[in-house]
Amino acid sequence: MTISADFDQGAFVRALLDPELPPPNELETPGGFPPERRFAVYRNNVCVGLVDALAERFPICLQLVGDEFFRAMAQCYVRECLPRTPMLFEYGDAFATFVSEFEPARELPYLPDVARLEYAVGAAYHAVDAAPLPLDLIRALPLDRLESATAALHPSTQVVASAYPIVSIWRRHMSDDEMTPVELDHGEEALVVRSELAISVSTLPSGGSAFVDALRHGRTFGDAVNAATSVAADFKLTDCLRELFLTGAFVAVSVAH
Repeated sequence: MTISADFDQGAFVRALLDPELPPPNELETPGGFPPERRFAVYRNNVCVGLVDALAERFPICLQLVGDEFFRAMAQCYVRECLPRTPMLFEYGDAFATFVSEFEPARELPYLPDVARLEYAVGAAYHAVDAAPLPLDLIRALPLDRLESATAALHPSTQVVASAYPIVSIWRRHMSDDEMTPVELDHGEEALVVRSELAISVSTLPSGGSAFVDALRHGRTFGDAVNAATSVAADFKLTDCLRELFLTGAFVAVSVAH
């Protein structure tokens, strides 16, 4: 199957996404055979490949809804959202939003945030590497000047805040232990960091994601605390810093003189 010089890329994409549409007129096949069958095979291969990529990227979501449901949902996503880059590991950035609007999945309100966590894990895995701040340098930081300090975060650092216990759900399905139900009556804020090639998924105290986001945007520790307490009055700074330090989320801290 070849494409003629006056190829209409828009028509090709529309036909690729909608099995009810015929193949574009510009397609040519060896020997003049009708292109419908070859295009149908190509369309199917593209769809299957993208659905497989989503199943690999969101394995916990697949476990939660089952293979048949997940693949049907993923096919609907593929028809709406084709990859924007040749790197398939980036595919699925809008999947969580799609899941939140997918009517058959409404009975699992935590599913979109689990998808966000899984995408964050993938993004952390493929992020560029950096050396985390050594613990001895962390211990030497002048705490009395930390309020006006700024920090550089490890490029892999991701946070996901949810009204549901997404870290507990993720861990439960990553474990080989016998599956037991997770209580859904509380939220969790996930911290994802890939330090020294190992992915760490842990829980930040309430307000922790706002704290990390503020630091990511170059704000001081004092400003970050204010951002955290604006969403969680009982924000526990010590617990948050301990988790960030232990996971290697900091690569540098700049203290004003």
